[in-house]
Amino acid sequence: MDQRPPYHLDIEGLKENGADELGQPSIRDRPWVGIHFDCCFVYTRIYRNAAGTAYAGRCPRCMRKVSLRVGPGGTDARFFIAE
Repeated sequence: MDQRPPYHLDIEGLKENGADELGQPSIRDRPWVGIHFDCCFVYTRIYRNAAGTAYAGRCPRCMRKVSLRVGPGGTDARFFIAE
């Protein structure tokens, strides 16, 4: 059995209390959707932009862009496939 103490890693910009030093919400508090990129067979989260008008991100392998608009009459889906 491993008797070493657990280690904690603090990453700048990811705060447990919900805001960073500049008053910006942490990434953990930002809404996200899951995207499966068929181009490289990878899954990642993309986060809503600061204006709250779209979810935007890139494929982590080939850097292909994806954007999902936020608007009335949208969907409740949380996971999408980028073909």
